[in-house]
This record gives sequence, C-alpha cells and structure tokens, in this order.
Amino acid sequence: MATLNALPDRERVEFGRLKAIVRATDGNLGAHLTTLESVAYITIEKDFVGKKPRTRVALTRAGRKAFVGHVAYLRDILDGAARGEDK
Repeated sequence: MATLNALPDRERVEFGRLKAIVRATDGNLGAHLTTLESVAYITIEKDFVGKKPRTRVALTRAGRKAFVGHVAYLRDILDGAARGEDK
C-alpha cells in the first residue's frame, strides 16, 4: 500500500516491479493483492504485451483514503506512546 500510495493518482505499477520493491514471492504478493482487491482498495488490470502477460496494480481512491487513515492511526499510537499513554 505504501508503494502504491507513493505513485500519482491512478498510476499503475507492474506486478514484477512491485514484487521487487516489496521483496515478496509471487504467491505472497498475489494473496495480498487479492485481499486488497476484494475490499476495493486496489484495481488489478491484466492484459498482454505481444504474447507476454502483464499485470498492473493501482490504488483506488478508497484505498488511498484507507491508507492515509491507517497511517494517521499509527501516528496516534506512536504519539501516545511517546507521551507515556496507553492506547
């Protein structure tokens, strides 16, 4: 999600590139992407370049909003911990 969030709105990244960035296996990344797609946080586009299959992934608006909210939640936890508060 962080990698996709760093891209401009609606820009896609190829599966192989994303796999290299996050250092995941095909199966692990595929499973995570399937979960994210099921809640409409990402879109997955499959096509062919010549005879070679290509899979590209993009963050949706809902996905971007969820990611920003999650980061804000994590910051609140860290800020509370820095102040000695329990969450």
